[in-house]
Amino acid sequence: MLETQAWVLYRGERRSDGRPEPGRLMLETFRFREPTEEEVLAEPLYGCWEGNMSHALERVPVDVCRFRREEKVVLGNAGVVRVVRTGSAVTSVQPGDICLVFGNAEPDAQGYMVKALAYDAADTMGVLAKQIRLHARNLIRIPPGSRHSLKQWAAFSLRYITAWSNWRLAYGCWRLQMTEADRPVPFVVGWGGGVSYAQLLLAKLAGCRVAMISSQAQRLRELATVGILPIDRRHFPDLSFEPERYASDLDYKKRYVRSEKSFLALLEEAGQGQDVDIFLDHLGAPVYPATLKALGRQGVIATAGWKHGAELLNTSRSSECISRHQHIHTHYARYSEGVAATAFAENTGWLPAVDQERVYPWEEVPQLVEDYTQGRLSTYFPLFQINPE
Repeated sequence: MLETQAWVLYRGERRSDGRPEPGRLMLETFRFREPTEEEVLAEPLYGCWEGNMSHALERVPVDVCRFRREEKVVLGNAGVVRVVRTGSAVTSVQPGDICLVFGNAEPDAQGYMVKALAYDAADTMGVLAKQIRLHARNLIRIPPGSRHSLKQWAAFSLRYITAWSNWRLAYGCWRLQMTEADRPVPFVVGWGGGVSYAQLLLAKLAGCRVAMISSQAQRLRELATVGILPIDRRHFPDLSFEPERYASDLDYKKRYVRSEKSFLALLEEAGQGQDVDIFLDHLGAPVYPATLKALGRQGVIATAGWKHGAELLNTSRSSECISRHQHIHTHYARYSEGVAATAFAENTGWLPAVDQERVYPWEEVPQLVEDYTQGRLSTYFPLFQINPE
């Protein structure tokens, strides 16, 4: 057995009301088995805090420890590692290589992700440890001599690869219905978040008109600097749909309808009268009804996760059929997509600009969690350092 220092999450206890007790990270010595012939021992250098890590702490939708039937787990499926040693069957990387963490831990027969590394995949470790054990399929070698920083690659590893897979499918489906002659310049909108940000940059490279919704002034300013039209969510503050409350609370209903009208009017202005062709929605249920209303005919709504609601509200199948709406759902990516996204990023510079952002030191990881949870961060890519470069 090997030992390392790690921030760990323990199995939660049930409260009297049946809901799980939220978790917190504990710093301790963590013991783990030796790597097999297909695995490597690695030292994480930088990690990026991801939404799935917060879901794990909140134990929503599941207590990942209980789901994995383990007493404690090490989270963290986005980052950059240095390979220390490899198993005898590993040929894709060698000691000393710097690699992206690729979070597809359990792929299906076609390579698409079923379970995620350091989340719901049992017997896996994440980057919240000084040393970790990884299967070789969970590493993508960063191009030697890369002109991009390790911080950028750490921020890239999960959100940007997710964006690559989701955008390829969403845009491809839309173009099957709408040719260049039909719509030479598509209008693409995203709710705020790192995945949407990365997808909108891809959409911009594809010649689309792009806009992104955010409520933070600094983010809105930054969007404008990279050619993404910013839409200020503060102009529609009550756009969070709650079906039962909508049916029973007249004041809430009036405020929601007012916000929805403002939302639709701002999107019409941003699109210069053109409906939204592709809507990137990684938030979920609270914004879903308004998102569908904004979507034009032959439009695509795409998601690769959720932040504020995993369950979709009722959808009118007849309306969606008549409108020829396509609903795209993806879950991270398969390995070949990760490799392609990495090569594209190296060649084009399609990576987040994070080198001037604050990087939380190892001992301040709990502070990062608190800042992220309380909404104090303006960055889409909260970074932390584990080991020196």
